[in-house]
Amino acid sequence: MAGPIEHVVVIVKENHTFDNYFGGFPGAAGQAQPPAPDPSPDPRHDHVAWLARAHGAVHEGYGPKDIPAYWALAQQYALCDNYFTDVASQSEPNHLFLIAANSPVIDNSSRARASYQPLPPYDMPSLPQALEHAGRQWRNYADAHESYFDNIAALKGSTSSVPSSHFDADVARGFLPDVCWLYASGGLSEHPGDRKGDQPVSAGAQWTMDRVLAVANSALWPKTAIIITWDDWGGWHDHVVPPEVQNWSGSGPQGYAGSQFRYGQRVPCLVVSPWAKAGLINHDMFSHASVVKFCLRLFGLPAWNVPALQPGDRSGDLFSCFDFKAPPRLAVPRSTPA
Repeated sequence: MAGPIEHVVVIVKENHTFDNYFGGFPGAAGQAQPPAPDPSPDPRHDHVAWLARAHGAVHEGYGPKDIPAYWALAQQYALCDNYFTDVASQSEPNHLFLIAANSPVIDNSSRARASYQPLPPYDMPSLPQALEHAGRQWRNYADAHESYFDNIAALKGSTSSVPSSHFDADVARGFLPDVCWLYASGGLSEHPGDRKGDQPVSAGAQWTMDRVLAVANSALWPKTAIIITWDDWGGWHDHVVPPEVQNWSGSGPQGYAGSQFRYGQRVPCLVVSPWAKAGLINHDMFSHASVVKFCLRLFGLPAWNVPALQPGDRSGDLFSCFDFKAPPRLAVPRSTPA
């Protein structure tokens, strides 16, 4: 599909549900939560925890004073309040969905879990491969151990995976690939703070805002769509029950066999672009697979044979967040809420 968007930037942050970040956002389908400590402990959030979320999820949240940059972007661009993680579990399977619209694992891979799910690298098709086959460029801007591209066999060790700091350098020289994924260093990922060096969520939100502003102050801005989302639920409460469309076909701890695989809890998604609808709260259903679908449609790429990319899948492709008939809103976004 030919159009004004030539570059897609996917910024992936860590471990927050929609209610945890936007539960009190005016007009959104949220449920405000009591204040959370910042940094906070790291709630358990694997599939074991997800199955027990009715009594184990943490009912706490953040608001505009904690994450002003995100609330400011939500006021100016598109906020999706019906966007789900694809896997009812933790990081790795959901990161894989953002790259490949599929996952062979239900929990983070480890030797201890090898009895019920495979170990990486996985032989699976992905969006970067589809881009390469079409002669297009991609980048994985991530420091070591901050992304999962090396867990896919065909992407392992790719020269298109570069340190996170290269993003700013590329933008400064007026370059972005057709699609890129951007990950903060560990302390700025917004991952709850049981890891050395983790910083308050406000610092992580400002890191994201600084990357948005770098693009917005460059010649790339009129041609760019920035999609900001969070990899998994992090053990936080979200009041919306995720649809059940796919079950886990493997074994695992008690309760795993035949349990809900797809979808997991809602997480926020912000779509930021001069072409994004202004102040839109989008109630259409999306998931991490929607990011892949958006890129496939935007660049006219063929889908591969996985359930999330089949006709009739419930997740949309994010195009309803844009208005390509209206003039682009080229002003640099403000970083504080109105």
